[in-house]
Amino acid sequence: MNSIAQIYVKLVLAVGQHDADYVDAYHGPSGWMDEAQSARKSLKQIHIEAGEIAEALRAQKPGLSNESEELRFHYLAGQLESLMARVEMLQGKRFSFDEESKALYDAVAPTYSEAHFKAILSEMNEKLPGSGSVEQRYDAFKSQFIIPKEKLDPVFKAAIEECRKRTKQHIDLPEHESFVVEYVTNKAWSGYNWFKGNAHSLIQMNTDLPIYIDRAVDLAAHEGYPGHHVYNALLEQNLLKKNGWVEFSVYALFSPQSLIAEGTANFGIDVVFSPKERMAFECDVLFPLAGLDSSKVGLYYDIHALFMKLAYAGNEAARGYLDGKMTKDEAIQWLMEYALFSHERAAQRIKFFDAYRSYVINYNLGQDMVKKYIESRGGTPENARKRWEEFTKLISSPRLPSGLAVPS
Repeated sequence: MNSIAQIYVKLVLAVGQHDADYVDAYHGPSGWMDEAQSARKSLKQIHIEAGEIAEALRAQKPGLSNESEELRFHYLAGQLESLMARVEMLQGKRFSFDEESKALYDAVAPTYSEAHFKAILSEMNEKLPGSGSVEQRYDAFKSQFIIPKEKLDPVFKAAIEECRKRTKQHIDLPEHESFVVEYVTNKAWSGYNWFKGNAHSLIQMNTDLPIYIDRAVDLAAHEGYPGHHVYNALLEQNLLKKNGWVEFSVYALFSPQSLIAEGTANFGIDVVFSPKERMAFECDVLFPLAGLDSSKVGLYYDIHALFMKLAYAGNEAARGYLDGKMTKDEAIQWLMEYALFSHERAAQRIKFFDAYRSYVINYNLGQDMVKKYIESRGGTPENARKRWEEFTKLISSPRLPSGLAVPS
C-alpha cells in the first residue's frame, strides 16, 4: 500500500491547486508540493488517476493480514472515494446536503423538526431569568459572561495549560510538542488549528464576535489538548514516523478524516474535564481571571446544557440553505430562533455554510458518533481510565466514520 499512499498524497496536493481550502496541513517532502504546483494537473486527470489507484487498492484487500492493515486499507479507500467526490463538485456536480456529507464524510446527520427544537426552547423558557422572549432573555443572560478582550489571553492561556496538564497525565505526547496562539479577525470560524508538522501547531482564535466564558475551555480542548493538536501530533508520531505511512503527511479537509478529527476534538472536551471538574476549575480560576461573577457558574451551565441540545439546529439551517429550501435571510432567522444566535453570529455562520458547506455535520454528529463508540467500549464517564484509553486509541489510528458503527 505504500506506493498507493504516495500517489494519494500527491493527488491531494494536486486537488489543492484547484481548491485553496482542501489541503489543511502538509508536512511531507517539499518536492511533492513543488511537483503539484508545477504540474497543475487538470481535475479530469486527477479524477482518472484517483479511480485507477482506488481500483489497485481494492485488488490488494485479499492479502491483508492484520487489523492495522485493514484499518489502513479502509482509510485509504474512504479518502480516495471522498477525493473523487470533491473533484466532481469542483467540476460542477451538485449534491444534496445529505448526498454531499455521505460522499465527503462517510456519514449523514439525522433530521430534526421544528417541534424538536421548540420543546428544548420550552425547557429553556422555564430556566431563564427575566421576562421577554427566550431569545431576548438568553442574550441578556449570556451577556453577563463575555470575556473582556483585554483578558482573553490570560483566560485562554490558563485554560490551555490546564487542558495540557490533564492530557499529559493520560497521553504520552512528543517531548518537543508545542503551539503558538494568535488572535485574528474576519474569519468564518471561531477557532482553527493549523498543524505545521514536527508536533507543532498554530492555533488561531477569532475575536470578531464576543467570546463567552465557556468557549475558553471548549477552544483550549478542541483546538489543543486533547483535540486537534494532540490528534495530529499522535498521527504524525505513530503512523507517519513510526509506521512510515506517508498518507498521514497530508490532511485533506473535505474528507472522512474530518469527522473523526472534529468529533474527537469536541468529545475531548468531556474527556479532559468531567462536568463537576470543569465547573470547579472555571469557578476557581477562569471566572475570576475574566472578572466574572463565579457565583453564577451553576446556573450558567444548567442553561448551557440545554443550549447544547440545540446543536443540530445549525445542521437544519445548513441543509435548508444549501438545498435551496431556505433563503439566506430565512436561514439567518432560523438560526436566531432555534439556535439562539445573535444576528451577527448567524450571519457569520452563513459565511461558514458558504465556505465549508456540509462540513458542519462533523462537529455535532462526529461528537455523537465518537461518544457512542467510546462508551460502547467501556469508556463511560464513570470509568475515566478506560475513557482516556479508548480515546487515545482512536486518535492514534486511521479509523473512519463507518468504522465507528456500534451494533444496536
